[in-house]
Amino acid sequence: MNVSVLTFSPCLERSSLPIPDDLVFEIFSRLPSKAIARCCCVSKFWASMLRSQDFTELFLTKSFAHPQLLFVFKDDREIVFFSSPQPENPEENSYVVAANHLARFPGREFSCTTGFLCYGVNLIRNCEFEKVICNPSTGQALTLPRFNSRLRVGMDSYLGYDSIAKEFKLLSMNSSRVTDRWISKEHQVLTLGTNNSSWRLVECCIPHYTSRKWLCISGVLYYAASVNSASLNSMVACFDLRSEKFSFVKFMETFSRTMHHSTTLVNYDGKLGLIMSRSSRHVSQANKSLELWVLRDGAKHEWSKHVYVLPPSWKDVVTETMRIIGMVGTSEIVLSPSFQYVPSYIIYFNVESKRIRKVGIQGLEAFQGKRSYTYLNYVENVKFI
Repeated sequence: MNVSVLTFSPCLERSSLPIPDDLVFEIFSRLPSKAIARCCCVSKFWASMLRSQDFTELFLTKSFAHPQLLFVFKDDREIVFFSSPQPENPEENSYVVAANHLARFPGREFSCTTGFLCYGVNLIRNCEFEKVICNPSTGQALTLPRFNSRLRVGMDSYLGYDSIAKEFKLLSMNSSRVTDRWISKEHQVLTLGTNNSSWRLVECCIPHYTSRKWLCISGVLYYAASVNSASLNSMVACFDLRSEKFSFVKFMETFSRTMHHSTTLVNYDGKLGLIMSRSSRHVSQANKSLELWVLRDGAKHEWSKHVYVLPPSWKDVVTETMRIIGMVGTSEIVLSPSFQYVPSYIIYFNVESKRIRKVGIQGLEAFQGKRSYTYLNYVENVKFI
């Protein structure tokens, strides 16, 4: 089927010159995501075309080819989003990337995956809070159905994307006090974008306490967990978005069976990786090395360990407390300051060449001193939720 070229006149009538659908999609896919959102308001025909699965998948595929950095700030009970190009192999420390303001939403704790974020909004009555899904690229936000629970505290949520079924799912659970410890209860899943968007219970065979260290890789949600709220994380909970079933992997080490406070979950070339610092609670100037643990076989609880000794130049480059935000491939660890300072920057540490590069970020000066969260591989997604 062919569609006709639409003129940009107020009447928005079709011209007599038909062009193929794939060419129309290619033209629109070159527009920024905010422009796509505005184009959806032009007419029902444009909205239908730009919200079609064929177009949204094409746009997402192009976005994956050019991932971005996402900067998130909490500012006066609001969450503010900025993005910038993700530099590829920056050669000089003076390399500067300009940040682009995306959106601002009211909210608190959040999780992010494949262009969408989930955050909570406090409600005055009953100390409850609603869950909201938002798209920083388009500015769209959707309040989710109320979580089916009698419990009012400690709800954690993880947002994941199943690339095979092409579905976003939200895993949420409450925490409940058992004797003198807190563990997760009432595990429920919500599939986004369906006609019957309702929560459904899923079984979890191992009582555990959740954490805010999490990641979604190839349709599996991973998050660090412990047997109760009083112990350090000693295992990784794995939730398969397709089967909606849990499994657990123990963190095994000769001298310690728990993860360090500094542990960050990363995507190590499609495998789950844990990067941590043993010398301090945070990654700082005092660090001598970083450890990487890669999950080789979840069923057998097998991990491989890599130790990366930091070069002497580390002390000259790193001056603040840093947070590990991810890896580029298998060779570069990326870090960001825990708080925003001017000039803003992120650090690339190449584990093979031992080279450290500082990349400056412009446009974040208004958030001096604010706690910041930086994400690698952010993609623009124009899928309508």
